[in-house]
Amino acid sequence: MADADDVRRLALALPQVVEIESAGFDFRVGGKGFVWSYPERRPGKPRLIRTDVAVLFVGDHAEKEALLLGEPDLFFTTPSYDGLPLVMLRLAEVGVDRLRELVTDAWRMRAPQALLDDLDDGSLRLG
Repeated sequence: MADADDVRRLALALPQVVEIESAGFDFRVGGKGFVWSYPERRPGKPRLIRTDVAVLFVGDHAEKEALLLGEPDLFFTTPSYDGLPLVMLRLAEVGVDRLRELVTDAWRMRAPQALLDDLDDGSLRLG
């Protein structure tokens, strides 16, 4: 099963990814976040940065709902993420190959178009 080190390794293998300083992990491409550690909000207490849970950008509400309904053992959400194209992923429940797919998909949705064009024309390759 996967962990925060796997997220870090997979995210940093993608082109033009920057890791933002945080208490957990936080990765950006083109200035846009695509995967980060879950900042759990607890009533009356400070946020708890959970490195066992990744927040993933999924693009739209339909994709979010499909993941939440299709694989509830892997994905969840909270009211603070209502209306946002984000899901939380339980890292201990996902294999590294599936994590690679999810992180790469999130990266593709946030990467600048010029970077994606370089991938499409073959002048740039993933991992």
